[in-house]
Amino acid sequence: MRLFFPFYSSIDRRSLDYGPVDFLQDLDLDMGEQTYRFSVMYTWLAGSSLQVYLVDCPELYHRAGVYTDDPDEAVRFGLLCRAALESSQRMGWSPDIVHCNDWHTALIPTYLRALYSWDELLSGAKTLLTLHNIGYQGVFEAVDLRDLGLGDQLSYFDEEDLRADRVNLLKNGLEHADQLTTVSPTHADEIQTPEFGMGLDGMLRARSDRLEGILNGVDYGEWNPATDPLIPYRYSTEDLTGKERNKRALLQDLSLPYDPQAPVLGVVSRLVQQKGIDLLATAMSGLLENLDLRLVVLGTGEPRFEAEFRVLHQEFPRKVSFYNGYSNELAHRIEAGSDIFVMPSLYEPCGLNQMYSLRYGTVPVVRATGGLADSVEPWDPDTGTGTGFLFEAYSVEALLEALHQALNAFRDQRAWRRLMLNGMGQDFSWTKQVRDYEALYRKVLARAETATRDSRSET
Repeated sequence: MRLFFPFYSSIDRRSLDYGPVDFLQDLDLDMGEQTYRFSVMYTWLAGSSLQVYLVDCPELYHRAGVYTDDPDEAVRFGLLCRAALESSQRMGWSPDIVHCNDWHTALIPTYLRALYSWDELLSGAKTLLTLHNIGYQGVFEAVDLRDLGLGDQLSYFDEEDLRADRVNLLKNGLEHADQLTTVSPTHADEIQTPEFGMGLDGMLRARSDRLEGILNGVDYGEWNPATDPLIPYRYSTEDLTGKERNKRALLQDLSLPYDPQAPVLGVVSRLVQQKGIDLLATAMSGLLENLDLRLVVLGTGEPRFEAEFRVLHQEFPRKVSFYNGYSNELAHRIEAGSDIFVMPSLYEPCGLNQMYSLRYGTVPVVRATGGLADSVEPWDPDTGTGTGFLFEAYSVEALLEALHQALNAFRDQRAWRRLMLNGMGQDFSWTKQVRDYEALYRKVLARAETATRDSRSET
């Protein structure tokens, strides 16, 4: 396995152990009428011996943000695609499968066919494209194809889009990749519907035999309350006492009064429509007015939602804390110090915070969509099974009903302890999930071998 990433300027080079790949330095690459110079550095994936290759092109990657609104945004990731393939050529390395992610590398299937089919080293490579968020499709003006080195390859692109003077890079990848995946089984079904397909549902239905949903995994080396260095008190299923101590410490640091009978609701999220923030802000206003609870929110996003949480803090200064921004340490402390974690997403391809919450004994309240539906099991007080609370309809009323169910369960200490332990016992590690990818890789290669044999027999 060989991993390629842009060497963004935001990566701290002073603390990174890296070096140059000697034969991949100062390489010129023609992209349309422009020539870009790049070099490739190597480092290691943290905690492993796996090498990672960093594509260093200051002209494109030394920017303030990872993603930009700059006019050459398509070229920034087009170069990443080309640099990975050019580097493989110079390494004399023939990949069986090129695993692409989102629109940023969705051009690789087309590049392989249009520009590298002559090279026996790469011509046999199969492609797999994973959709992490279908709402971001890489839509640019058609003229940008020239800058991507594909100005003479229009036959690979959607004719209707070209007539409208645009190109959709994700759509292009969906059409030409050998295999498609997304990050949860439920989301794989959802994106084949008009409601969640973002205009690509027809293509996804047409290729449904090549689409699979594999749930994301989480890194329990980083997200584990028994070893987490970012929380004040460690705890585990064998000893939960640290959980309540983290709750007290969190509230104290946020200047909110501690009461063991008052549940803490945590939110760590982008404050955008997709995350159901409009439902959350409306629902919390009434709950805070009538119930003794605490709300701790960490996030940044749309100004209207940021303003709503500022107002909630002003109205309920002893019940609400709002950190406008992002802090990794505070995110860990919210997971450890909250009783309930709220994720009322409009759609959620996979979601990770609900999985972190389960490991931290923080009971999730989520909408039954995408990976949320696949990772949270409804609590059944009669059998003592389940890990959280789910609601179906995207409405304030449905969210409130689920929150009231959670708050009622919180009052039963024995049931709540069972609910916490159920969640902490779940396994969403990559050690488990990677087996599904390995099986799929082998399926893709076996399918290709079968197609080759059939072609030869027909000849």
